[in-house]
Amino acid sequence: MTAASLPRYLVFPIFIGLYLLFDWATYIDPLYGLNITPWNPDPALGLVCWLVYGWRAALPWWIALVLSEIVVRGMPAGLELTLLLSLWLTFGYGMIGVVLKRSFGTSGVFDSRNRLFRWVLILVVGALLNDVVYMSLLSLAGLIPPGEWVAVVLRFGIGDMVGMLVSMPLVWMLSSAQGRQRLRATVWNVETLGYLTLAICVLILVFGSIVTSEFKHFYFLFLPVLWAASRQGVYGTALMVFVLQLGIGALVKWNNSVNIAVPELQMLDAMLALVGFSIGIVVDEVRQVSNDLKQSLRLAAAGEMAAALAHELNQPLTALGAYGKACEFLVERGDGGPDSELLKTTIQRMIAESGRAAEVVRRLRDFFRTGAMKLEAVDAARLVSNVSQQFFVPLREHGVVLDVADMPELAVLADRLQIELVLRNLLANALDAVQERPAGARRITVSQQRLDGKGGCLQLTVEDSGKGVSEELAARLFEPFVSSKASGMGLGLVLSRAIMEAHGGSLWAEVGDHGIFKMALPLARRGVEGQENYVAA
Repeated sequence: MTAASLPRYLVFPIFIGLYLLFDWATYIDPLYGLNITPWNPDPALGLVCWLVYGWRAALPWWIALVLSEIVVRGMPAGLELTLLLSLWLTFGYGMIGVVLKRSFGTSGVFDSRNRLFRWVLILVVGALLNDVVYMSLLSLAGLIPPGEWVAVVLRFGIGDMVGMLVSMPLVWMLSSAQGRQRLRATVWNVETLGYLTLAICVLILVFGSIVTSEFKHFYFLFLPVLWAASRQGVYGTALMVFVLQLGIGALVKWNNSVNIAVPELQMLDAMLALVGFSIGIVVDEVRQVSNDLKQSLRLAAAGEMAAALAHELNQPLTALGAYGKACEFLVERGDGGPDSELLKTTIQRMIAESGRAAEVVRRLRDFFRTGAMKLEAVDAARLVSNVSQQFFVPLREHGVVLDVADMPELAVLADRLQIELVLRNLLANALDAVQERPAGARRITVSQQRLDGKGGCLQLTVEDSGKGVSEELAARLFEPFVSSKASGMGLGLVLSRAIMEAHGGSLWAEVGDHGIFKMALPLARRGVEGQENYVAA
């Protein structure tokens, strides 16, 4: 349930009560008995209410401001001036809320660095303008001593900025069901208890005896903030900086500290929040990019494996069709004798071919679910021949000569479907590359070489007469979304290298005036032929 889904006759009284609680808890070291304090988190609560309800939040916010002056501070400015000043603050804060609502709507304010910086800029500029007018009104009313206007402007303005910067993210997250769910999913674990415990220990170490301004080890406070930001992103940071501000305020209030460097504490809070949120958002963005990349790779793998699936199923399905026609012919003859035995044999072959098709589908399903590979001894010459035959039509259409060198009788230990996918990808890239060459100069060569050492491996080389790979491109060629083709996604080589490395092999490109790609796979040891092993990639 979101705050907006609750009836206003419940939401607004709750809002006013929380506002008074926030104001009372942070009414620390005030200047001249006014609400000029180092931390003002209550406007953050009001801004979130404004983002949810718009101008309908104005009246309850004004009531909360007036009641705060009466209950918390004893109304030092008198009734009429209190009503007027509260009216201005409601308008000033409301204008900040209007700008925030127009800039972000009700979507996530903390979803990217750009949105975070815009949010900070709006709060800083808005708080400064609101502060200047408010302090000017207090000065004209004689509530601020002459010559102190600049000092109070800085203290109140920075207090507003710090309170909103530190408190608004957590309040905003708690204001919606989606935000609460994500916050719970992020911080509801043992690690959160760990960095909160560290925060308490650091607070006691730094501010445990905060009777003076000599808190020299404040930099230790960055430890729990960095921990939360790097592990749990912006949601963990929001909880952490709010807890730190709450702890600092509580220690200052309970110790009745008056001789403290207020500007330093204010800047410390602001820097903790900004550093934490900046790191947290970067962590969230990196995780999002990683998830998007995984999804893209999964889709790329689906496309590549669909081609493998079509090729692998073509033969058994063609055989099933042929055997089916043979069965139909034998049934029509229906004269028994030798034909009955032939019919039985044909049906057995149909069953075998259907089992072969089912095996192909099952292996691809296992690959997508778990990355499992079916390792077997694969004849290298047959592997190259099978893949090359698939390119017969496009090679002839584009006038490309495919030269396959003599292949020695060597077998590699691999999942045949996946390695065919890699080789098919290399040949497809080579076919695209040579099309830029004039007719008669389009050539692709496939060769192999045995490399000794560490059990031996087979190196397959695919060369083409294209323009080749430059040093700059070679350094980034196997990165996601890097492609030399205008229509390429830049994921084929990434997927191919991942498959090769899962097999204990490698895939690389060489810099040159024509395309050179090499792949190396471990050789199958003697005694492996005919054996099959399932392993997880």
